[in-house]
Amino acid sequence: MHHHKARFSQDEFLCPVCLDLLKDPVAIPCGHSYCKSCITDCWDQEDQKRVYSCPQCRQTFSPRPALARNTMLAEVVEKLKKTKLPADCYAGAGDVQCDVCTGRKYKAVKSCLVCLESYCQTHFERHEDFFKGKRHNLTEATGRLQEMICQKHEKLLEVFCRTDQKCICVLCTVIEHKNHDIVSAAEQSTEKQIFFYCRGCALSQCLSSKLPSVPKRCKLST
Repeated sequence: MHHHKARFSQDEFLCPVCLDLLKDPVAIPCGHSYCKSCITDCWDQEDQKRVYSCPQCRQTFSPRPALARNTMLAEVVEKLKKTKLPADCYAGAGDVQCDVCTGRKYKAVKSCLVCLESYCQTHFERHEDFFKGKRHNLTEATGRLQEMICQKHEKLLEVFCRTDQKCICVLCTVIEHKNHDIVSAAEQSTEKQIFFYCRGCALSQCLSSKLPSVPKRCKLST
């Protein structure tokens, strides 16, 4: 239980810019806190306008506010960094790593097929907050994101072309695979699972008891 409390308390001390624990934290006039280097980089980009804004609430300031180290906040963050977390929180050999974590990476729990990134629980929650109201296609954490994306159109391979026997994206259906025999990749995957199941047992038993509604293609191929 102590571990979960530590993770939740750490969430309160993440920099909104780099999404990592605050480093050399400073508070700006509106009350929001950032890593000194992060807010400095943001404001350096606004130097030409001479108007500086908070990346969170967008409140503006002029002239550029001086940045003073928040000593109390810095001490809290240092204590959090020393909190010992169980080893299984971190990504090990064979685990999918969080693409957003800096330093030692946590295990990813979800992958986004729109952002093409995998997220640990903390960064997944931030992803959900940031894209609230927008439908992003999520899946269990996978290290095969690039294999699920059309290299030509950078879209999800969610359609199966039976004519060419390959997975394609929706844009492929308009030009290269126009007028081909096309189904959803999910439908094709289900039929293949049934096909391989039937090959591993007596067809009569498969048809009579295991899978009463086997598609014709499965029956003919067995």
